Amino acid sequence: MDNMKLKLRIWRQGGKFPKGQFVNYDLDGVNDHMSFLEMLDVLNEKLINKKEDPIAFEHDCREGICGTCSLVINGYPHGPMQQTTACQLHMRNFRDGDTITIEPWRSRAFPIVKDLVVNRDSFDRIIQAGGFISVDTGQAQDGNAIPIEKDQASHAFDAATCIGCGACVAACPNASAMLFVGAKVSHLAQVPQGKVEAETRVQRMVAQHDAEGFGRCSNITACEAECPKGISVEHIARLNRQYIGSTLGSEKVAN
Repeated sequence: MDNMKLKLRIWRQGGKFPKGQFVNYDLDGVNDHMSFLEMLDVLNEKLINKKEDPIAFEHDCREGICGTCSLVINGYPHGPMQQTTACQLHMRNFRDGDTITIEPWRSRAFPIVKDLVVNRDSFDRIIQAGGFISVDTGQAQDGNAIPIEKDQASHAFDAATCIGCGACVAACPNASAMLFVGAKVSHLAQVPQGKVEAETRVQRMVAQHDAEGFGRCSNITACEAECPKGISVEHIARLNRQYIGSTLGSEKVAN
């Protein structure tokens, strides 16, 4: 069990409109078994003891499930470890004396609330636009009553692992959320219950994506590389096929 001394370079910003800046903090006694968020907890405890404003950052489950731990760490969304959320990143992946730069997601569609916290309500509005099934699908016990091909079920489950964290947006130079939208559309498109509203769903979700101010996908695939759940860009390809197919009959799509 080793203790480290780190230099932390952290983005501080009082809200959406005040100008922000990086502030340097020296932190020693960091246990290499700590998670990255536990390290920030230790720093905040020291700041509070000194009557200073603690650093605002998001967290909930701390189990890699909720997707709220939205931090860009040394230029990487969720840090340098692949398929790992910030809450599951451990300090043993850093070295004594390291300088660590921590900043929030950078996107016009994710306005800063304070420090490292961003507002991701835009994702909720995309889901509200069509990321659901409104037809009667029966009760929970009816879930296995409809036979689904194994390959289709596997693809649907792969897409459903998206936790909506926004790392794809933070990684994309265009700040596109198409991996998120693709995963949500692809998830429902692979199961029979989701095919009823497939055309309206994809058009409405893509339209809401654009209305929120996210950028266009240019197939750089940085989103896949930084996604903590390893969501494949194949889901963006499926989204594009669905969207093109739906526009051929766009006169049927309600406004």
